[in-house]
Amino acid sequence: MNLKAFLIKMTISVVAYTIGLDLFFDASLAEILSFSLALTIMSFLIVDKMILPTLGSTKSLIIDFFLAYGIVWLFGNIVLNNYLQIAWGSIISAIIVTIGEVYVHYMLRHTAAEEELIIPQSTINKLAYGMEISEENEPMNRDDYKYSNKNENE
Repeated sequence: MNLKAFLIKMTISVVAYTIGLDLFFDASLAEILSFSLALTIMSFLIVDKMILPTLGSTKSLIIDFFLAYGIVWLFGNIVLNNYLQIAWGSIISAIIVTIGEVYVHYMLRHTAAEEELIIPQSTINKLAYGMEISEENEPMNRDDYKYSNKNENE
């Protein structure tokens, strides 16, 4: 399952970076593949294995978007030598990657739920040591009740 998810992520990244970088730059195949491989490895290890099981799909998609955007923004400035146009290429690539990640996260969550590897969302936000705090009220004895009524009547 991990290999299948990894290959799908790699394919999505190659398509996204081909569209995003070839629209604005004359990026070579080696540059596109290196961006795709860097994103796939970082996204798979950080987002899919660590963040997705604990924080859920929505927050993982947000992190995937900024990770895809950041990789092109940082490394694209160095490799492609144009920091103004790289913004559009990275935004387009990040949007395409995020749309593809919706499917990957859906696939990972449902296959992992079958294998019971992911904690259900309902149990994540509950504290392990949650308790109720109040004073202990001891029940009154009959003698204590009679004595307290006598003082009130007098």
